[in-house]
Amino acid sequence: MTKTTTKQRRTALITGSGRNIGRSIALKLADSGTNIVLNGSSDRAACESVAKEIRSTGVDVLIAMGDVGTREQVQSIAEQGIKHFGTIDILVNNAAIRPSFDLINDDEADFTRVMNVNFQAAWWLARACLPGMINNNWGRVINFTGMNAHQGYTGKSAVSISKHASLGLTRSIAREYAKNGITANIVSPGTIVADSEHEDMQQYASLKSQHPAGKLGAPDDIGEMVCYLASDKAGFVNGQLLQVNGGVVV
Repeated sequence: MTKTTTKQRRTALITGSGRNIGRSIALKLADSGTNIVLNGSSDRAACESVAKEIRSTGVDVLIAMGDVGTREQVQSIAEQGIKHFGTIDILVNNAAIRPSFDLINDDEADFTRVMNVNFQAAWWLARACLPGMINNNWGRVINFTGMNAHQGYTGKSAVSISKHASLGLTRSIAREYAKNGITANIVSPGTIVADSEHEDMQQYASLKSQHPAGKLGAPDDIGEMVCYLASDKAGFVNGQLLQVNGGVVV
């Protein structure tokens, strides 16, 4: 059997992949034999820790630090990944911020920052990565929204607006590039207990008691879904919003 080389493997870029959901996605894709471009905005040590785990699986990994809310840094992140691996085959726009501020009295700069991180970054990265996917006649774009974003956030209007925009972007890519072997889908996680929050479950007690499953989600629940969507098995899943919430929203 011919051994798969680094250049023959597919490559995934996951934004915000130093911890929690992004970390799980990176590790699960690496386990499936995918090269990984990790990204974080400031905590390089966290990315280095994930990279060490990824290397143990035998795939290649590149750390491309940068703030996805800044266009120039987003372009640099994409360029680093493409230069190292040739193309980005799987784009996972995971990074997001969820600040609270009033719709009427918020500062426009705060609104712009949310839109840049939660939506514009996905648009910028799609524009950078799609040409390589088109050339290879294969690609996956996976974006994120949230349950509350679609219902309407109280005090988080900018977050809701940005996530609706991400859904529009996802479905536009799905329609326009299906003919090129590219799929685009958007994942809506339920309440996920992040790695850094395992020591304090009190804040989740009320949500857990109201949940139909009697439990909350873990980063791996999202990682498994993304890994499926990134695979050849999901080639006919396109333009869909996938709810991963244990049944709290149906």
